[in-house]
Amino acid sequence: MTLATRLQASPERIASAARRVMGRCEELARVTSMTGGIERVYLSPEHARVNRLAAEWMRELGMTTRQDAAGNQVGRLAPAGDPDAPALLMGSHLDTVPDAGRYDGIVGVLMALEVVRLVRHVDADGAVASPFPFALEVIAFSDEEGTRFGKALLGSSAVAGQWDESWWDLTDADGSTLRQAFREFGLDPARVGEAARRPDELVAYLEAHIEQGPELDRADQALAAVSSIASARRFQLIVEGEARHAGGTPYDMRRDALLGASEAALAVERICRGEHHVIGTVGQLEAFPGAVNVVPGEAHFSLDLRGEFDDTRDHTWTAIAAELDAIMGRRGLRWRSREVHSAPAVFCEPLLQEVVRAGIGAEAPTLFSRAGHDAMAIGAITGVGMLFLRNAEGISHHPAESVRGADVAAGIRALAESVLHLAAEPR
Repeated sequence: MTLATRLQASPERIASAARRVMGRCEELARVTSMTGGIERVYLSPEHARVNRLAAEWMRELGMTTRQDAAGNQVGRLAPAGDPDAPALLMGSHLDTVPDAGRYDGIVGVLMALEVVRLVRHVDADGAVASPFPFALEVIAFSDEEGTRFGKALLGSSAVAGQWDESWWDLTDADGSTLRQAFREFGLDPARVGEAARRPDELVAYLEAHIEQGPELDRADQALAAVSSIASARRFQLIVEGEARHAGGTPYDMRRDALLGASEAALAVERICRGEHHVIGTVGQLEAFPGAVNVVPGEAHFSLDLRGEFDDTRDHTWTAIAAELDAIMGRRGLRWRSREVHSAPAVFCEPLLQEVVRAGIGAEAPTLFSRAGHDAMAIGAITGVGMLFLRNAEGISHHPAESVRGADVAAGIRALAESVLHLAAEPR
């Protein structure tokens, strides 16, 4: 590939950018609905507050800002004399899971802002513009995690033009529908389609994100290019047995739904461990009626199934379903499932993998992402590339989530140089 001139920025300037990212991660961590922890969900007062902060930081860089029709915050810096130029989109998300860490999603938004600061052109009169034939946009997606309404990637799906009208009836834990929440936030449900972007409006999408896995930490490496994002399927499963008196029912008469579900969870682990790059997780398990002295007559559990390739993932689900048939048949139980989420694997565009590896340099490693990201949705309308940042022991979705300031500095430089390399490519 044709390499651009390397980033003209001193180590101290890069270190200053990293310190600003780390400080703003701490500032955003204080915007939370949870006492003693971090939680920010879609269309909440906390969502509005972090959007206002992000908009302030975007304007500080000379970007024009807007909150789109789905609640995503967007900043734009166009080339001088070409306000309608297509954009290189960069960013990640600002929403969190309950009791979250400080960096999942957040660090990617803030690093993208620092890249704009490093590469933007400021003329003698102080006017600011993109120095490239494309605009620079930073987006803070609003609902990657799906914490409030149980459906992930709502914000990025809207941008990709993939909004599903059935989502309006999704409800949160308090019984509020997504439609009601939109209106209470000040958004118009009828205008959500205005958040959609056309492919001709975009050059590409680049996202920096913590790895959320241990591979970089184990290898003592700071950064990696991402090859693809795992395919995913999620299920809600119900096991039906018979509720009876705990003391009066002998074992040979029991149809214990909880034991059937527990054996199923162990079978998920056994089957998935035998597959290459397939991960299955039972993250929720409830027994009913839930009394200490009653044999559980019904059990509900979740299954999150992810794989590097769609066909391997689907083959694994077929094997799990066959094993559940055997378990429940042996125990005199019935089971059924409902698929609540399905997403194909998304492969990063070869050119974007190449520019990210060039930005990292020094034989950059390449990993596939077992976690989902907003890039999965955006891949429907433009090519996507991702940069992974080491996080200690791969801990994520937990308060112990951490990153090193030096790695953030390396990531900012690498992402900025990826943009320069992309700009140097003939188009």
